[in-house]
Amino acid sequence: MRKIIAQLFISLDGVVEAPDQWHFPYFNDEMGAAVDSVLGRADTLILGRRTYDSFAGAWPEREAAGGEDAPFAKILGDARKIVVSRQQLEFTWRNSELIKGDLVEAVTALKKEPGDSAIAMSGSVSVVRQLLAAGLLDQLQLLVHPIAVRKGMRLFDEGDAPIPLKLLSSETFETGVLHLFYAPAKQPGKGTYEDAKTHLPQDER
Repeated sequence: MRKIIAQLFISLDGVVEAPDQWHFPYFNDEMGAAVDSVLGRADTLILGRRTYDSFAGAWPEREAAGGEDAPFAKILGDARKIVVSRQQLEFTWRNSELIKGDLVEAVTALKKEPGDSAIAMSGSVSVVRQLLAAGLLDQLQLLVHPIAVRKGMRLFDEGDAPIPLKLLSSETFETGVLHLFYAPAKQPGKGTYEDAKTHLPQDER
């Protein structure tokens, strides 16, 4: 079964909205390699409509311009792009298609299709939330920027049930950005303050 990896730029206070307004001062070779390791190696992308519109409004022109990022733009253009939207859309960027039917059912079927490479996601916060809640997201990569944006949409909104995650690995960039790799985890058992006290030093209990 194919895996789905979501990668998001996120601020220290959890904001994921409009990263173009606060992300670029922290972009360096390490960040570029991190992005390329996900988007640059995927043959299939799942994108929310806003993320798709942003990508489609920039990357085809960059590919046509033939600049230093044209090879990466071509990779994105050649990839199969599955767009999640309730609206009927007309696509001008090649290899783009609208997801059909129920999101969870469609993505479950997509994961069962043949292929070795991971299915990648960038941004698309509402879709990431839905796939996390449905247990369909295999890995969540967060590029945590050392800045408190203080306004905008945050990754996790209010909900009925907590979403436990386990940290697979982490790395620190020269800019202070933390690259955190998470996977879904089982719900933790119930604990109490009395349980926690057993792990405190004797003079702090």
